[in-house]
Amino acid sequence: MEYVILAVVIAVVAIGAITGLVVSGKRRKELDRPSQTPTITAPPRADTAAPAKPAEGAAEPTAPPAAAEEPVAEEPAEEVRIEEAEAAPEIEVPEPTAGRLVRLRSRLSRSQSTLGKGLLTLLSRDRLDEDTWEEIEETLLTADVGVGATQELVDNLRTRVKVLGTRTPDELRGLLREELVKLIGPETDRTVHSVKADGGPAVVLVVGVNGVGKTTTTGKLARVLVADGRKVVLGAADTFRAAAADQLQTWGERVGAHTVRGPEGGDPASVAFDAVKQGIAEGVDTVLVDTAGRLHTKTGLMDELGKVKRVVEKHGPVDEVLLVLDATTGQNGLVQARVFAEVVDITGIVLTKLDGTAKGGIVISVQRELGVPVKLIGLGEGADDLAPFEPGAFVDALLG
Repeated sequence: MEYVILAVVIAVVAIGAITGLVVSGKRRKELDRPSQTPTITAPPRADTAAPAKPAEGAAEPTAPPAAAEEPVAEEPAEEVRIEEAEAAPEIEVPEPTAGRLVRLRSRLSRSQSTLGKGLLTLLSRDRLDEDTWEEIEETLLTADVGVGATQELVDNLRTRVKVLGTRTPDELRGLLREELVKLIGPETDRTVHSVKADGGPAVVLVVGVNGVGKTTTTGKLARVLVADGRKVVLGAADTFRAAAADQLQTWGERVGAHTVRGPEGGDPASVAFDAVKQGIAEGVDTVLVDTAGRLHTKTGLMDELGKVKRVVEKHGPVDEVLLVLDATTGQNGLVQARVFAEVVDITGIVLTKLDGTAKGGIVISVQRELGVPVKLIGLGEGADDLAPFEPGAFVDALLG
């Protein structure tokens, strides 16, 4: 029995020893074999990657950050330049001024109703007695024709009607037209002298009281001259009114005319002098100088206007001094005209707002008062509503 137990113990020990040897041999073999576990590495950073050979199949190498930012920085500046070019006003080419008054004749409808149609109605009565002639005189005076011109016109009409026995509407209309044209003066030179025969630019001063539309008239006059083939420089000598220079510059840009301006509140004579100097340098035909509005009762301001003219004449004589009058002011406009004529030699008159008044006779009275012709009339607020004055076309528009 003891031998059996001893044999079992020996067998168990032998099995355990053999098992241990087998396991130990397997571990040693596993340690001697090279490892098959993959190595995990971080992806190479962009700043440390080797640039020598780009990865196969890549579309294009990534541009450096600095190169990518350069076009972005330039794009806004390019867009601004495009916007500025688009914002610049397009240069306009006004239509020639010949016949412009004929095209605008409908604008005189109010004056036509009072002066033209009123007179024709009175003259067409069956009996032209003293009461009728007094009504004719009253109509003419109401239309601002003036006392002297009214008396002359009535006397001539009475004589011709009596002698000729004119009675039909067409005959009366023709008779009245002849007498009105004669009063206005068909042979008077109404040319705006915008070109000098001996070279150099002609200088035109635009003067008048506050509120008559001098700056607008100057801009419209620039369009008139450009339409007739003149090259123009504008002088913004109204340095007292806010935005006057900006307003004039806008008018100039629309027709391609250069505007000379100075600081706000600066010396207007200096601006006028520089404008003429610029006109000489550019070789233009005409320099238009817009002066500040001034009350005709202010002696100091009127003296300053005389200074502007004297300073400009250092370059040469002034060719035109155009007085702008508001046609709606009637007899008050004549008072203004007289005072301005004492300070500067007025050579021509511009009547504005003639489309808004029933007093077309001011054309006759202002000419007789000053002895200078009406050269331009304003018949609206449009850019091309300033027309050269033509006596025949004006009377035809009044009579309808």
